[in-house]
Amino acid sequence: MSRLIALSARFGSAEAADIELPPEYQNQPPPPRADREFSTDFSRAAVSFSDIIAGGPPKDGIPAIDQPVFETVAEADRWLEDREPVILVRAEGRAKIYPLRVLTWHEIVNDSIGELPIAVTYCPLCNTGMVFDRRLGSEVLDFGVSGRLIYSNMIMYDRPSETWWIQATGTGIAGRHTGRKLSLVPSSMLAWRDLKEAFPEAEVLSRSTGHARDYGRNPYQGYDRSAQPFLYRGPNRTSRSENPMERVLTIYHGDTARAVSYTELFEHEVLNIELEGQDIVVFGKLGTASALDSGRIPDGRDVGSAAAYYAQSAEQVLRFARHPEGFRDNETGSIWDITGRAISGPLAGATLEPAPAVEHFLFSYRAFHGYQ
Repeated sequence: MSRLIALSARFGSAEAADIELPPEYQNQPPPPRADREFSTDFSRAAVSFSDIIAGGPPKDGIPAIDQPVFETVAEADRWLEDREPVILVRAEGRAKIYPLRVLTWHEIVNDSIGELPIAVTYCPLCNTGMVFDRRLGSEVLDFGVSGRLIYSNMIMYDRPSETWWIQATGTGIAGRHTGRKLSLVPSSMLAWRDLKEAFPEAEVLSRSTGHARDYGRNPYQGYDRSAQPFLYRGPNRTSRSENPMERVLTIYHGDTARAVSYTELFEHEVLNIELEGQDIVVFGKLGTASALDSGRIPDGRDVGSAAAYYAQSAEQVLRFARHPEGFRDNETGSIWDITGRAISGPLAGATLEPAPAVEHFLFSYRAFHGYQ
């Protein structure tokens, strides 16, 4: 386990040199039936294959979306409900929104935003919505769902080399790219209501996927109320006093990953923290439905949402406090919303830069990051 944490503690450049692979994991027999489905070089590995289990569906049994169709915010508002969780990606002056009611059934969208090729991914069992840069050196990868899990987390595979990757860390764990890291693209999992108001010109992933799915139904009904994660085979790193299904926002900066629990966050609604000398603010707001609770995603209980930003505007470091209209910075008195926009005050119109941050269940954070 310690080697896996060493591989996953940092989201660095995807072009970093390969690491020295643990000798005890080289030349293992492939996981059951894996060599029948994949051309992966299983002689190269960064984990023990005994930690990998079948998730049920086979390779591509959960079909990734390779030719995503988008529609306007006004069109999507006819079928999306205000409390639904969606993933926001901003890059190159554009914004794209990916509803969890679609991602839950596909788990991966191979897409681009501007000139940036991205993979938008969601693992329901860990509640991790993560966006990766698909570039690896001079190569652009596209990804599929392997049908395998490690510590309840989806294992992705890239189609050119069929290397296996941990979704929760972006780490290659079996095959040619073992030890390589995908670069994380900042994103936020927020309520549709907040994003349709903040980004009326955004593109929204359509339900026109080419697949017949009951988009809006939650196939994991009641999951985040369960006492333990589903299909989890791994170290027990939560104490008896902790809820392994507690939501946390994991913030990454440099070599550091820090988890902020939703319980702690919603006691204050805003937290000013420092990671490796960098000032970061975490905003929390109620009004977002759990995608893993009720039989219909929009009917899930209110679990709120969180977003992290670098606490700086125009080279001025800001500290924030909650305010009836959102969040107020102490330095200028400007009011900000959950998307990091200043909506009134001297800095109105300014935006905060998103910090890399991902929502996890606590068990998932501990499994991949230990006690950082």
